Order: sequence, then structure tokens, then C-alpha cells
Amino acid sequence: MTLIYRIRRLAGVLAGVLLVSAVAAPAAFATMRPDPDGGAYYGSYTPATPVHVQTTVVGGMPGWQITLIAVGAALLAAAVTLLLARVRAAHRKTITATA
Repeated sequence: MTLIYRIRRLAGVLAGVLLVSAVAAPAAFATMRPDPDGGAYYGSYTPATPVHVQTTVVGGMPGWQITLIAVGAALLAAAVTLLLARVRAAHRKTITATA
């Protein structure tokens, strides 16, 4: 692998890190500011009556969906492996016998 490819890979990784940090920075520095009128915070909400919330969690993903995803992933992995094997075989130098 040449130096240019390594520099390009490093630049791509650094660009990804910069993008992730730029997306996460506003959430990291978010704060609640007090209201200048002396009331509650900006954007705060206090309901007049208490609210009762009941959370119901039901199962996860059905078994047939898990099986379908696993079969799809196996087929995709087999197809990628086959394509990579053919690419490697095409790039090999063939040895011819001379008589």
C-alpha cells in the first residue's frame, strides 16, 4: 500500500471523527437558562394536574424475523466472499509452462 492511500485513509478517519464531534457538541453543551422575569427556566412546562404514565413493553422481534435476517446476512457474506475470490483469481499472474 502506498503512502498516498495511507494518507487518504487517515484523512477520512479524521474527517469522520470531526463530523461526529461536530454533531455531538451541541448536545454536550446544552444548558437550561433561567427566565429573565424570575420565573421558571426557558422551555420548562409544569402540568396543572399530575399525569399518570403506564409503560407497556411487549416482546421484541419475532423469531421468524431473526431467522430471516440471519439467512440474509449469510447469503450476503457468501456473495461478497465469492466476488472477492473471483477478483483475487483474476489478478493473479498465470504461470505458463514452456516446452
